[in-house]
Amino acid sequence: MSIKSTIVKAAIPVVLGALLAVLPVPQGLSHNAWYFFAIFAAVIVGLILEPIPAAGIGFIGVFLATVLGLADPKPGDSIKWALSGFSNTTVWLIFGAFMFAMGYEKTGLGKRVALILVKTLGKHTLGLGYAITFADLLLAPFTPSNSARSAGTIFPIIRSLPPLYGSFPGESARKIGAYIMWTAFAATCVTSSMFITSLAPNLLALELVNKTAKVSVTWSEWAVGFLPIGVSLILVLPFLVYNIYPPEIKSSQEVPAWAAQELDKMGKFTPKEFMMALLAILALSLWIFGGSIVDATAVAGVVISLMLIMGVVTWGDILGNKQAWNVLVWFATLVVLADGLNKLGFVTWFANGTANLLTGMPPVIVMVILVAIFFVVHYMFASLTAHTTAILPVILAAGCSVPGLPIRAFALLLCYSLGVMGVITPYATGPAPVYFGSGYVSRRDFWILGLIFGAIFLIALLGIGVPYLMTIKP
Repeated sequence: MSIKSTIVKAAIPVVLGALLAVLPVPQGLSHNAWYFFAIFAAVIVGLILEPIPAAGIGFIGVFLATVLGLADPKPGDSIKWALSGFSNTTVWLIFGAFMFAMGYEKTGLGKRVALILVKTLGKHTLGLGYAITFADLLLAPFTPSNSARSAGTIFPIIRSLPPLYGSFPGESARKIGAYIMWTAFAATCVTSSMFITSLAPNLLALELVNKTAKVSVTWSEWAVGFLPIGVSLILVLPFLVYNIYPPEIKSSQEVPAWAAQELDKMGKFTPKEFMMALLAILALSLWIFGGSIVDATAVAGVVISLMLIMGVVTWGDILGNKQAWNVLVWFATLVVLADGLNKLGFVTWFANGTANLLTGMPPVIVMVILVAIFFVVHYMFASLTAHTTAILPVILAAGCSVPGLPIRAFALLLCYSLGVMGVITPYATGPAPVYFGSGYVSRRDFWILGLIFGAIFLIALLGIGVPYLMTIKP
């Protein structure tokens, strides 16, 4: 990125924030609430443009609001508010899940799981699609970054497959490469919604839901709530891609042999892989069944401690994981900024105005409309985190202002939409640019497929999710 481009990207959010600050304060809002919103809006635009790393943008926004005393006029209380995000258990759970992902990568367990599935199911192209999907699903509960899971683990494996059949970016892409790449990308969008810990913004969303609507959700409640939607999509996804975007080559005899060769190169199952697998099972079991005994974040801390004791990772590995520490700072500051909007009354003010427009409509219809709006608005965002921070609290608060609307089901549907909405554009989620950049799916096809599968995912979310959540009330 050129210096000129960086300066322009840095100037846009600053100018926007300044313009908003000098506008007349809307009726019903305090001056502090409006000025805080101006800073918040500037941060969101900064997150979209990224003239500097996202964590730095959030950091600047929080401490600007702190120095100005917008959230609290007392200096001592203001700095406590600024740092409150770093004591948030959800933020540390995100960090812990990144450590699990590092363990998968460092031990080679993630790669081995993917290759075993490819070897087992890869004889036919459709089976290969299911192998890729199941590999992502198995890694998802312990990998809160779909970029690390799909772009970092799955993609390096599957990019070696198309050349085995003379399928390369361009004219020969549709032989098999395009099918493989789109299936892998669409699959990670579905798995990103299946577990709290399969996508970092999921945890951020739950924290915002807790602050805005006073709704708390455990790991197992999330999984049970999305179960029929997720299972349905996982089971039909490779088949749908196979028919909507069919490969020219229907069988793949060489793929299992190639996967077997790669497994031979890896050698036997190592003690560290075995230990990582046991620790992953321990964490998953406690997240599902131990909620009444031990907090989910404490589970992550215990498992990380065991990873250190057993030599699965070293303290140097943890200190050197820049992505995890970056996300920790990023999410801690975003939680605080979103809390400031709520604390100062902006969210309630906006929600009441929106609710007035929806007066008279059946509550369930209002819920469906708001979830659909939340989903479609993501076309304007290049970051799920920015979208979550900027839009979720106001949409949620708008729904909460509608009498009779099932708040818990509504909150879950908004949260569940975060992963699946990543399929709609080449920039909608972390892995999207990687799969788009592979060259196997053309620009035109990527947008068309994004529209088709985005519609399928949204219909499944609402068509299955609304009646199911209204019935079971997780």
